Amino acid sequence: MTDLRPDGEDTFRAPLGSASRGRIVLVGGASHLIVGAGSAMNDLYRARFQVPVPDVRVEGGTVIVRYPRLRPIDSACPEYLDEVVLGARVPWRVEFRGGVSRLTADLGGLELGSFQVQGGAGRVELGLPKPSGLVPVRFRGGASNVVVRRPEGVAARLQVSGGVTNLSFDGRHFGVLGDEVDLRTPDYDDASDRHDMAVTGGANNLTVDGGRPDLSTLARTDSPVTPREKGGE
Repeated sequence: MTDLRPDGEDTFRAPLGSASRGRIVLVGGASHLIVGAGSAMNDLYRARFQVPVPDVRVEGGTVIVRYPRLRPIDSACPEYLDEVVLGARVPWRVEFRGGVSRLTADLGGLELGSFQVQGGAGRVELGLPKPSGLVPVRFRGGASNVVVRRPEGVAARLQVSGGVTNLSFDGRHFGVLGDEVDLRTPDYDDASDRHDMAVTGGANNLTVDGGRPDLSTLARTDSPVTPREKGGE
């Protein structure tokens, strides 16, 4: 496994090389993070982190970001501190282990194989791309204040176990629902390209909508992270 050192004091990148697919795993509780797609980028990924900088390692097309701990946030800093841009030339799987909070992810420029969170999610805005085949989206460990949007007309299913309060699914609003919830668009069973979403551990303030907004002003995908030269030039 290759340990990549920052090109600048806080910036990482890796060439695409021969990788035919990408996978990013963020371990240890990611927080205050923007994730976007770089359609014109030749790298596998680029990333910029605030201190303390996590350990970043790459093997083939797999990027592992390991946070040392939940980092304190200075109230004087911008709400979103870290940024990851994924190269859109290969399909991606995105995984969070140890939970995630304050995430804005606009993945509309990617071919997405799957999106998974283990350990709970809070204050998440997720923009999904058009699916190719069945694309699983998983939140394990509960979800609070989570918004998931997909392109208009895309078939979708949502399952929630553990109960849910304040749920919105394609314009249908529910106050309190019991332990097991299973909702789907009318065309879901017959669609070959579809999103299969599931939340375990309960949910509060969960929105799933079929009109994905433009999150580019937050994700800044038109201006991917540009690593500085060594020495800060």
